[in-house]
Amino acid sequence: MLEAGQPAPDFTLLDQNEKSVTLSQLKGKPVVVYFYPKDDTPGCTKEACGFRDLFAEYRKAGATILGISPDDTASHARFAKKFELPFSLLADVGAKVCGAYGVWKEKNMYGKKSMGVERTTVVIDAKGLVKKVFAKVKVDGHVDQVLEAIKG
Repeated sequence: MLEAGQPAPDFTLLDQNEKSVTLSQLKGKPVVVYFYPKDDTPGCTKEACGFRDLFAEYRKAGATILGISPDDTASHARFAKKFELPFSLLADVGAKVCGAYGVWKEKNMYGKKSMGVERTTVVIDAKGLVKKVFAKVKVDGHVDQVLEAIKG
């Protein structure tokens, strides 16, 4: 797992519009990278809509929001359209970026073990360094906590 002060691992992934997004090209302003398990599921939808609802506040703070999950670009496109998400959802098919950020973990659901994304948000400062890591995110109130971390 990443820690504050470390350089954020760089990546290039495709968003829901098949456009390439490279983290290092976003230096100069804060970036919120939130990792989530799956498009259009209850917790992930609530989290995405939370970021959507506070999008203007994040923008005012100069921040870019990036959502990352192992879903493909077509799934992201449907999800973004359905909920009018104004930020990029990046397709980490194969979970390489999830692995680099330490969020690809063994999960245990009803006694069945599988690999998946542990809901995590990483706040990256304007220099490309990890400012704060929110691990094992509980969705309620989370987007407000992240906004405070950017402003603080």
